[in-house]
Amino acid sequence: FQKLIVAVMINPSKKPLFTLDERLDMIEKAVAHISNIEVVKFDGLLVDLARAKKANVIIKGLRAVSDFEYEFQMALMNKKLDTNIETLFMMTNNNYSYLSSSIVKEIARYGGCVSNFVPDNVAKQLVKKYKECVKRSFGLRDRPLSLFVSHKHIDYTLCVILHNFL
Repeated sequence: FQKLIVAVMINPSKKPLFTLDERLDMIEKAVAHISNIEVVKFDGLLVDLARAKKANVIIKGLRAVSDFEYEFQMALMNKKLDTNIETLFMMTNNNYSYLSSSIVKEIARYGGCVSNFVPDNVAKQLVKKYKECVKRSFGLRDRPLSLFVSHKHIDYTLCVILHNFL
């Protein structure tokens, strides 16, 4: 492909950790070194965006066979909405088939290292976001997190707060 458009959308059925603009920014930074990629945000039908961008192929990534049924149904509907747009399915590398945003967020939430699973800028944003959540929960916005971490009940409290807050 001469040009690749990464579409970042609003999905009302999900509650993302990051805002649309934060996600857009992270993706833009992650692909900044690739000249033929454009990152856009949208709210609406994917075929409408494809038409507006003069794209005739939609690429969908599949992690597992379980993703296929839903994505296949969407591809058929997109084809019904616009017969000039094709959908191409790409399976993930086996090394990453077990990954999902939920798993990565769970690892980050509990202080695990996610740098092997996401670009560096995303890993840094995950750490920052979870620190902000802990500070907000305890009214510690203007205090260093290290003051909170030294609390004697941190192991139990941190897990409960993060789990319930997010």
